[in-house]
Amino acid sequence: MPQNSILVSGRDILVNGKKTQIRSGAMHYFRIHPDYWRDRIVKLCQCGLNTLETYLCWNLHEPCEGCFDFTGWLDFVKYVRIAQEEGLMVILRPGGYICSEWDLGALPSWLLTKPGMHLRCMNEPFLKAQDAYYRRILELIKPLQFTQGGPVIMMQIENEYGSYGNDHEYIAHCKGLFRDCGIEIPLFTSDGAGNHWLSAGTDPELLPTVNGRNHPADMIRELDAFRSPTPPVIMELWNGTGLHWGVMRPEHKAEDVRRDIAEAMEHNINFNLYMFHGGTNFGYMGGANGGANPLENPYKPMLTSYDVDAPLNESGEPTGKYFAIQSEIAKHDPGFRPETPRAVMKKAYGKIRLTEFATLEDSLNLISKARKAVHAEPMEYYGQNYGFILYRYHLEIPGNVRLHGLKDRALAMVNGETVAVLYRNDRNHSFPVPFPKCRLDILVENMGRINFGYRMDEEFKGIRRLTLDGQEQFHCEVCNLPMDNLEKLRFQPLATTKNVPSFYRGTFEAEELCDTFLRIPAGNKGILWINGFNLGRYWNIGPQKTLYVPAPLLKKGANEVIVFELHGLSENSLESVDTEDFGPRIPMMLP
Repeated sequence: MPQNSILVSGRDILVNGKKTQIRSGAMHYFRIHPDYWRDRIVKLCQCGLNTLETYLCWNLHEPCEGCFDFTGWLDFVKYVRIAQEEGLMVILRPGGYICSEWDLGALPSWLLTKPGMHLRCMNEPFLKAQDAYYRRILELIKPLQFTQGGPVIMMQIENEYGSYGNDHEYIAHCKGLFRDCGIEIPLFTSDGAGNHWLSAGTDPELLPTVNGRNHPADMIRELDAFRSPTPPVIMELWNGTGLHWGVMRPEHKAEDVRRDIAEAMEHNINFNLYMFHGGTNFGYMGGANGGANPLENPYKPMLTSYDVDAPLNESGEPTGKYFAIQSEIAKHDPGFRPETPRAVMKKAYGKIRLTEFATLEDSLNLISKARKAVHAEPMEYYGQNYGFILYRYHLEIPGNVRLHGLKDRALAMVNGETVAVLYRNDRNHSFPVPFPKCRLDILVENMGRINFGYRMDEEFKGIRRLTLDGQEQFHCEVCNLPMDNLEKLRFQPLATTKNVPSFYRGTFEAEELCDTFLRIPAGNKGILWINGFNLGRYWNIGPQKTLYVPAPLLKKGANEVIVFELHGLSENSLESVDTEDFGPRIPMMLP
């Protein structure tokens, strides 16, 4: 058997001719500060795993059509090479669709406005866009293959496709494109553990793998019933869960995970822990679930944190689950010597006074350029992907206003005063306007696009139309507010906090640069930035009460914090603390 060979033979995966159990952990480069990539990868090795798995994120790599970015946080080649330097094999799952509780499952939102678009099938507009993305990333991946001296041993086609559709021609098309672009390592699919999902999601020439929680041997029996012989691979062995706003944090107990690892080791099952380290949905990248019906299947946006109760927590610290996995692997692998992971220094920088403010109203012409529109359109039609959008109307008569197609949350302001807050899950998206000849502003927040299911192609953010007593109101002004650059804001001294959407600014000193957490301000809902970097959303409904700040985002001396609060602060300060806070946990009930 030649060096640098990877072969699937019956139930075995042979690496350089040697039967190998894949013990993998999922960690996504785009959810981790690049300065911490090596730290997290080393900790994965120290836990007894031999493989790193990561998705690629199409929406970040191609934020606008034809414009690619593989630098900085998005330099996945560097990430893969660090894993190789630390002695790991790598599994890549390039999408385009990845789910992963990520905005639109990492499909770029500019796809939605293309005429005739139908996602994830043999649809010409979709294939044209995805094929171009594939060809670009496969150029970079080709030299990373194990057969070319790199660490990448396997790659995934699509993602959990059997839970979405059954277009086998589409799966075959993706497979053919990978091969035509020089990908020669094994290709696989991952689906739910059952014939319904596997039969729709895979291909006879692809390695089928399964995803699920608890009792790995049962999942493999389902896989064997579908196809045998095939290597026993659980591509996502779930050991935690994604977290939604307004829902208490569930706990997948360490002892339950330990039993799963023991079962996998005893039966020589290949596994990938999803997640090993979740990281953070920085900025606007958290996705959402549900959305089909406000009562039966309500819209449920994801937290900024992607901690997901993983063995390595959001700030890179090992949990009890980490050590349970490590000790169980050591029991079954006499060649593995457990090591204690290095701690990441944390620091509480204390109270941060917010001393300046700028209202959104006063800042509109600085951070946006109003455009005239005959009728309202969602933000995607204006080339905007994330953030907020404001629609301004001038109403001549009073009446009952209704927002049509609202996604996701709106503040209605009459002459600058908030008169209504409307949410996507509300059954009624209307409110009275009692005044004639008034200015009506509708500020809509994009809280994250659904990342799973066939309704993803309906995830347009903003409103479709506005009616007054049933009569559509035409001719409005639209302000796109991605808030991706706040340098033009003009702050003034803060005496008292405002009850209108406003930006607040404060600073704190740091001589020793350590990780920290910003406790959400005494407001309702908004966004936090530190030194110009968007940390993400906060919301007082919890359970997340702190936002993670990696030390590399700080600088010695003065550090700037900006808060965009939608409803007003009860205190003009926030606090830097040295521990995360998600409130109480509830146990996850497992069969």
